[in-house]
Amino acid sequence: MTVVLDGAHLTCEQVDRAAHGSGIALGSTGRAEAAWRMAGLLNGPVYGRTTGVGANKDVAAENTGLDLLRSHAGGAGPAIEAFRARATLVVRLNQLLAGGSGVDPALLPVLAAAVNRGLTPPIRTYGAIGTGDLTALATTALCLLGELPWTSPSEDVRTGARGGNTGDTGVRTGNPPSGSGAGNGAGSGSGNAGGGPPRTRAGDPVPRFALASCDALPFISSGAATLADAALACHRLGVLLSAATAVAAHSFRAIEASLEPLSPVVQRGPEQTEVATELRALVGSTSPRRVQDPYGYRAFPQVHGAVLDALGRAERTIVEEMNAAPENPLIADGQAWHNGNFHSARVALALDALRAALVQTATLSAARLATLNDPAHTGLLPFLAERPGLSGVMILEYVAHSALAELRHLAAPVTLGGAVLSLGTEDHASFTPQAARSALAAAEPLEIVLACELVASVRALRRRGLPCDLPLDPAVEDRPLDADLDAARGLLPGLVPRDL
Repeated sequence: MTVVLDGAHLTCEQVDRAAHGSGIALGSTGRAEAAWRMAGLLNGPVYGRTTGVGANKDVAAENTGLDLLRSHAGGAGPAIEAFRARATLVVRLNQLLAGGSGVDPALLPVLAAAVNRGLTPPIRTYGAIGTGDLTALATTALCLLGELPWTSPSEDVRTGARGGNTGDTGVRTGNPPSGSGAGNGAGSGSGNAGGGPPRTRAGDPVPRFALASCDALPFISSGAATLADAALACHRLGVLLSAATAVAAHSFRAIEASLEPLSPVVQRGPEQTEVATELRALVGSTSPRRVQDPYGYRAFPQVHGAVLDALGRAERTIVEEMNAAPENPLIADGQAWHNGNFHSARVALALDALRAALVQTATLSAARLATLNDPAHTGLLPFLAERPGLSGVMILEYVAHSALAELRHLAAPVTLGGAVLSLGTEDHASFTPQAARSALAAAEPLEIVLACELVASVRALRRRGLPCDLPLDPAVEDRPLDADLDAARGLLPGLVPRDL
């Protein structure tokens, strides 16, 4: 389903959908047009428009915007994946639609066309510290100008030199505002031997836009790449954390864990109550063998409720930032407001808390895995082996704790760091890009820990003759379990009550 961007309602799930090719459409551009008209009437010094930037904030400057883009496009390290770059474009587009940047709104359909064509800027991994994704967005701007090539998933796109805005963008919007830079003029670069705008091998014009000098800083004054990573992470982690409850339900049934800790009378807080209610419904009933079970079972609502609370807070924070105008200066109420809204400390703090909470819930999963290998809890042979002396699923504990160690590493808080840059003018940094990148990377080890528990719990259920129709290999002889783990990882997003 196409994602409609309107500057007000973008969600993490929509970012994920658009990043993976759903296509986007533009809603109203009214607020962006109003800010652009307002910016044209400004008088006096305006940071980045009539002055330099950073420590050059008090230096008068005219028509240096393109130099700013060229100087700030120097990231380092490998290029990020296409889906992350595409998500960056989606988030920045939505922020521009929120109004406040003053950027020419004729840019918007051109940028949307790049998204819908699958074209992405070659954004490098390193270059941002939580005060705006300057290198990522400067790189994007140079692609629009034709000074850097777009990256295409299926064709070699060669762009020409900077020129006018090219023709059909393939995105439906209203007419360009009067006097804007929009147009159908030919680009001045190479890429089409017959003249005219540069084209892809499919014959479509490469998205181009001749950014004005005054639009340079407003375009890059955003943490869109960081928010894109954070949104992608929250969506994927949300799917895995939902699956974690279903995985735990398999383990509850496999060892006949007591459901007393899931009783409504002992629950506190909405998230804990929600987890306990869902888990009770998934498990159904058991025949408890112990007065109390280990914490992996008894404290599941408390620990998993906490991680859901952290996820909710992170997602709310990210959604607010994606649907706001982060620019410095902000164009509103007839003037330019110099501010620090580009600083993303609250996003970094929310993501630090989320990654720490992930370790807690993954640790409980590894603890439940240990009980599944223990005859005292299952009544089966050690490690769910086929016969005495064999290793069964012993190796799963090693795999799970290897992944858990990686998850702990990724949970290290970034907000304890600091930086002073640009001759002391910029004397703080949140390092939110690092927090978001770590949150996105945390999905893989979390998924592996849960897959280890799922493989073991399914085997335990089958060995005990209890129903379980998940499509995992039923063979119990000693054999490599990598295929089982891959299959279990693939099953996690689709775990629903009927699977039990």
